[in-house]
Amino acid sequence: MDSKEPRQELVKYLDLLHEDLQTVQNLNKRLDKLAITMEEMKLGDILRNYNRPRRVFAINFLAGLARGLGLTVGTAIVLAIAGFILSKFLSVPVIGEYISNILDYVRQYQ
Repeated sequence: MDSKEPRQELVKYLDLLHEDLQTVQNLNKRLDKLAITMEEMKLGDILRNYNRPRRVFAINFLAGLARGLGLTVGTAIVLAIAGFILSKFLSVPVIGEYISNILDYVRQYQ
């Protein structure tokens, strides 16, 4: 009977270790999911920007300059194309006079 007791204790101990191992494996799976989620959220970038407000200001300032420059250049291109197309309609009787007045007005301020 004495030989069964150490075996039973060993089996119980192994069962406890097995349960602990399963718990650790479940926690590892959860941590992996959490790490993947944080990586998808770009949490590191968010924290880096949160800790450096000057950098955020500089990036937003440059983005605003780029948007403003893009809008200005884009508007100039669209107006140039519209002026070119409208200049082709100068021979139309009623519309031609109106377009001619607009083009004279634009030339006056060039």
